[in-house]
Amino acid sequence: MPIYEYRCGQCAKQFEATQSVHTRPEDTICPFCQAQQATRLLSAFASKIVGTHKPGFSEMKAYDMLNERKSKFSKLPPVFGKRTDPPPMDAVASGSPPISNNTDPPGS
Repeated sequence: MPIYEYRCGQCAKQFEATQSVHTRPEDTICPFCQAQQATRLLSAFASKIVGTHKPGFSEMKAYDMLNERKSKFSKLPPVFGKRTDPPPMDAVASGSPPISNNTDPPGS
């Protein structure tokens, strides 16, 4: 359970309370004056990274693996016939018929 910091509205003292995340701040009772006027404060916290884990490391590794797979895949021969470039995005979005880059005569 997390530790929350509070300030009492009646005696103005600060205190900490270990509570469930579902507990409402309005239901917290001051341990000094027993008033139910506590306000939850925003508190700072610290964390420690142990080992070689760094934030974002797994994402960078995933992108490196993806780029490696893409480069290996681009070196493979096409499965069906000649590989062509896709049409430009503005031609597809405009609704115009696709432009054929095929310069081979029909039947070859």
